[in-house]
Amino acid sequence: MPKPKIGLSMLYCLSEPFSEMTKRLAKVETRYIEVLDEGLHSLNKKRIATLKEAAASYGFTFSVHAPFADLNIASPSKPILTASIKRLKESMEYANALDAKLWVFHPGNKTGISVFYPDKDWKQNIESIIKLHETAEEYGLNIAMENLPEKYGFIMKQPEDFHRFYKETGLNDIGIVLDVGHANLEAQIEHFLRQLPDKIVHIHASDNMGENDQHLGIGNGKINWQQFAKILNEIAYNGAIVIESIDHVNESLQRLRQLLA
Repeated sequence: MPKPKIGLSMLYCLSEPFSEMTKRLAKVETRYIEVLDEGLHSLNKKRIATLKEAAASYGFTFSVHAPFADLNIASPSKPILTASIKRLKESMEYANALDAKLWVFHPGNKTGISVFYPDKDWKQNIESIIKLHETAEEYGLNIAMENLPEKYGFIMKQPEDFHRFYKETGLNDIGIVLDVGHANLEAQIEHFLRQLPDKIVHIHASDNMGENDQHLGIGNGKINWQQFAKILNEIAYNGAIVIESIDHVNESLQRLRQLLA
């Protein structure tokens, strides 16, 4: 039975210049890398060329995490919404140029005026995803949406939200990126794995204490990783599991490998 591929998100060095991040690539202990099109690591044509050189030299497979800071695809503000969609489509263009295996994006989130317009943010979120899906089809790019915690205002946080999304849109080729840390804040890890095993195409793995999205190293929080590994085996998950910890990174890679051995 094929086993999951263990990868690494470069989130842990997002505070460093892009040039320093690329130097780290020569030392990472995995060939599956998720780069962030965000902050100091925002992509452009020159940086894509640099990453493709690294892929040729070291045999990397890349996924791209879409930008997320100050973006909201459910925004009630047309200028903000337009800017968000434009930035995300630009990111998809870069992901396509990089031959990325997957483009990971965040759903929309509620705002201070959401209470005055019930369900409007949900509808706008869907309209925006339909637009992004159309662009993905033009590129032949695989895309998947991440679950985000309700405590931070996000719309897609529990399995029920994704069931509703698929029922209303029929966009069954948009996969789910199960962020284990996010799901833990909602006590939904097992629910996602049991209810949507055929939709989960990518996993982000980091730990926390159950209160905030801390991105701790695997085993440094309260997530039951033994149970997580057991369920993965039961559902025969064979996609990528990307370490998204910002500390104890190498230890997290080793612990996850041991759990899945």
